[in-house]
Amino acid sequence: MARVLVTRRVPNDGLQPLLTAGIAVVQSSGPMSHAALVDAAPQYDGIVSLLFDVIDGVVLDAGAAGSLKVVANVAVGHDNVDVAAAERLGIAVCNTPGVLDGSTADLAFLLILAAARRASEAEADLRSGRWEGGRFDSYYGADVHGAVLGVVGFGRIGRAVARRAAGFGMEVIHHTRTDTGVAGWTPDLDELFARADIVTVHVPLTDETRNLIDARRIALMKPTAVFVNTARGLVVDEEALAIALEKGQIFAAGLDVYQREPEVHPRLLAAPHTTLMPHIGSATSATRIRMTQLACEGVVAVLEGRRPDNLVTPR
Repeated sequence: MARVLVTRRVPNDGLQPLLTAGIAVVQSSGPMSHAALVDAAPQYDGIVSLLFDVIDGVVLDAGAAGSLKVVANVAVGHDNVDVAAAERLGIAVCNTPGVLDGSTADLAFLLILAAARRASEAEADLRSGRWEGGRFDSYYGADVHGAVLGVVGFGRIGRAVARRAAGFGMEVIHHTRTDTGVAGWTPDLDELFARADIVTVHVPLTDETRNLIDARRIALMKPTAVFVNTARGLVVDEEALAIALEKGQIFAAGLDVYQREPEVHPRLLAAPHTTLMPHIGSATSATRIRMTQLACEGVVAVLEGRRPDNLVTPR
């Protein structure tokens, strides 16, 4: 009987494809250390992992020495998996594209609204008893309706955010490396940062996008601008962003991802006008169940000798 390791707690309903296929499932009760993953990898035919798991060449080499045939990442991104090593070793890598676009776009728009309207600060004051009431000159925010939204990256999630922006009467501009053929395409990323009232980031983490948003680019933004990131933390220079917020070089920021999760840069925690979420972009019951199911479906396909639709690398 094939055996699959699930590295963390996931929705039980999401594991049904494995159980239906008669595969033995071993689910870790908590996060596994890198050493534990190395020790476990050769004992399993498949691994269902999450973004927080480092599935590097050491883990994959260990797995290849045993019976490991597939790693399925419960995420769209797979920068935590050494895909080149997996390809070299003949280990399939799967992900979960398409099923979390709407939920992540909803969260991005929540951050746009909350950061622009200083919702976190206002709620904290209300809960702590600092709300004075009756004042007309407090909690001034920025209008979202009618604003210029700059979308960095225009894949499925970026386009879903743009559709939501249409309901707020926003002008949407976007940047990708090649012309999308869609109105609002802006070939120069610097121009997008200079023009936009709100910038939202939706690019994968690659060598080209790492630290894409640096101090120089942040300095191009308007002092009234809002910055939102639901992509990957390493796309942004967090310290540069915190400094810009401290100095009032930009108005506000909404973040769901960070460079060293679960750590958050202390200057971001202390920075004014920030709305910070703990990487919950896909965190709805329906979405997390479907993500897990899709990852498990990929594992089943590989172990049954079929090519899954969500295959990242050739095998």
